[in-house]
Amino acid sequence: MVDEVCPRLAAIAFKPEDGIDTLLEHVARQLQAEGLKVSGYLQRESVDPNSCCNISHLEDVADGTWHRISQALGSGSRGCRLDPGALADVSGMLLGRLETETEFLVLNRFGKGESEGQGFRAVIERAFDRGIPVLTAVREAYEPAWKAFTAGSALLLPPDRPSVLAWTNRVAKISRLGSSAA
Repeated sequence: MVDEVCPRLAAIAFKPEDGIDTLLEHVARQLQAEGLKVSGYLQRESVDPNSCCNISHLEDVADGTWHRISQALGSGSRGCRLDPGALADVSGMLLGRLETETEFLVLNRFGKGESEGQGFRAVIERAFDRGIPVLTAVREAYEPAWKAFTAGSALLLPPDRPSVLAWTNRVAKISRLGSSAA
């Protein structure tokens, strides 16, 4: 079985100091340079001069469009600033692309929303069903949820470029062989 040899799902285990967004961007651009149709989102932060917190955006890997996913909750708020409606909107757009426009999926995070059955979880499931390789990132706090969600069918990669590129190159090659045999 090809998937047993090289799982099509992988998450980079990271800590805040690991520069995960830079790593994911490098990998996405490398795959695009190799001619693959890459879909997904990269996380971006911008300064909000009216708040102590940054504004979170998702950059569309395919076309560079930025989508705001954080909401202003007020200066005294300590809760999650993620806007679930905005995340649902970008997830919906991505689900549509998986049908025809995607050979590889790169997602900024498997985090709290995905751990609770929301966020990009449906996107990851759909990509898996279609045989599209998925690369995401997961913080230590959400690793148990990632492992439960993937039921042992995914890799947990270290946050270093050579390891991640070795996996992406291998799974992309397997995907190309599979699609040329069809």
